[in-house]
This record gives sequence, C-alpha cells and structure tokens, in this order.
Amino acid sequence: MIRDYRESDRETLKAITAICFDSVSIDQNIERRYGVIAGKGWQWRKASHIDTDVAAHPEGIFVYESEGEVIGYVTARPNRETRIGWIPNLAVLPGHQGRGIGKALIGKAVDYLRQEEMRFVRIETIEQNETATALYPKFGFQEMARQIHYVMPIEG
Repeated sequence: MIRDYRESDRETLKAITAICFDSVSIDQNIERRYGVIAGKGWQWRKASHIDTDVAAHPEGIFVYESEGEVIGYVTARPNRETRIGWIPNLAVLPGHQGRGIGKALIGKAVDYLRQEEMRFVRIETIEQNETATALYPKFGFQEMARQIHYVMPIEG
C-alpha cells in the first residue's frame, strides 16, 4: 500500500537509499576513485538526499508499505513556475523488486504532480542503473539528454 510520508519514516528511507543505490550512485563512483571524503561515506551522502527532499517538499514523498514494513519510496517536487515536476528519488528494496512496486510509486508521483498542475515530469538516472534505464521508457518517459559528471580533487 502507498501512503504519505511521515517524519518517523526518515531514517528508514535513508537506509533503503543506501541499500538501493549500491552500484548506481555517482557518490559511490567518486568514493571508488578517491576514497571516503571528509569522513562521510557515499551512503551518507546519498542518504542525505532524503533530508533535502523532506526540507524541499515533504508533501510529495510517498512510501510503499507491506505488512507494516516500509519497502520503497518515491519523492516528487512540483515547480509551479515552470510547470515541470521532478522525481528526484525512487527506491524499492531488492527483495521486493520486479513486483510492480516501482511502477506503482512512479504512478503515484505522476498523479500527485498532475494534481499539482504540472505539465511535464522529469526523472533522471545514471547509465549504469540498468533497472531504471529499462523502467522509465516503459512508463512513457523519453530520453532528453545525457549528462557527464566530472570530479577533480582540489586539495593542495
């Protein structure tokens, strides 16, 4: 069942994020090359996106709960000036993937953004996230651009 976010979900969503973005996170790619930065691992940096989502628009966060356990979530942010909504984060625990939960969460986010009078919705991923690159076009998303992320150490 999909329900609205509660503040008591925050740490669970962070834990799900750290699990689900293993091998598909820019932050992890950086850490693989340069090691842990400032004493914070990639999981901490990626999980902090939940704090950003909560601060920006908690009304657009929805969780998927099964038998009292949160097993996935989606975050959605409307932009009332541009009328382009954004889905910054989507995650479903690995043991529950392939059951339509991700599709249901995307559907919930799209419905929410439609109710918020958005005209378009955008979602993004990195190329190495094969699950997302296969799912999003099936849902109707069309690729608009590819972005390359560069990182350079600046110490010393």
